[in-house]
Amino acid sequence: MADVVIKARANGPLKVTGPVTIVDADGAPFVIPTGNAIVLCRCGRSRNKPFCDASHRDAGFEADDTAPRAER
Repeated sequence: MADVVIKARANGPLKVTGPVTIVDADGAPFVIPTGNAIVLCRCGRSRNKPFCDASHRDAGFEADDTAPRAER
């Protein structure tokens, strides 16, 4: 079984690869084509939530995308 990887794109959506199921508030699953990556909105402006529609570009969305580094 493949691992699920979630990558924060710079000032953009979360890219999800691997086998994943997304369920809405009523418990119904979204249809996601097998083998495709999906991108999830982080800016809150998408008209296709929870999926990204690139609205972050027009909104000027900025995010802190860098994971904190462990201190030595």
